[in-house]
Amino acid sequence: MAKKGDERREAIAAAAADLFWRCSFAGSSIGDIARAAGVPQGNMFYYYKTKADIALAVADIFLSETSALVAEAANVSTEAEERCRFLLRRLQQSNRSRMERGCPISLAVRDFRDGAPDASARAAESFTRLMEFLAGEFGRSGQRPSQALSHARSLIAEWQGGIALAHAFSDMTILAESFRRMDATLGRAFSGNQPG
Repeated sequence: MAKKGDERREAIAAAAADLFWRCSFAGSSIGDIARAAGVPQGNMFYYYKTKADIALAVADIFLSETSALVAEAANVSTEAEERCRFLLRRLQQSNRSRMERGCPISLAVRDFRDGAPDASARAAESFTRLMEFLAGEFGRSGQRPSQALSHARSLIAEWQGGIALAHAFSDMTILAESFRRMDATLGRAFSGNQPG
């Protein structure tokens, strides 16, 4: 019975993640989530007490997926540059959906802030996880910790800015250009020519 309950909770969280991405947190009701998950609305209370609890479960999905991606990148090679390039290639695989709908993580951070602040903070941890990984890899190339973190932040800012503009203009070229700049930044960082 517990396994079925866990499966229902996962189905609800997955349905909510998609709805929040397409329709926003405020624009998705408990009834909408229940219908999308195939759960009677009256039973939702058994799985999640509040909509904020559902938002927290969605943020946990983002954090879990990001952590898995970082772990995969960490194990792909013994070379720091190759680990970073692998991470960028994996992020790039979602370009189409990001261009069409924006970044689900940044939308969650923004949309959850008022009604589910704990979920907003949890979703933001996904960005922290990415930046910590990149900063660690830059540190292996000999950069000072503050410099490594600054370069990691600039990569994530480039990615998120590219998503925002590509989504605003429905133009995949903008996001492709962002990834080319990110790739060039990595090349400079690992060749020792990165401006300080």
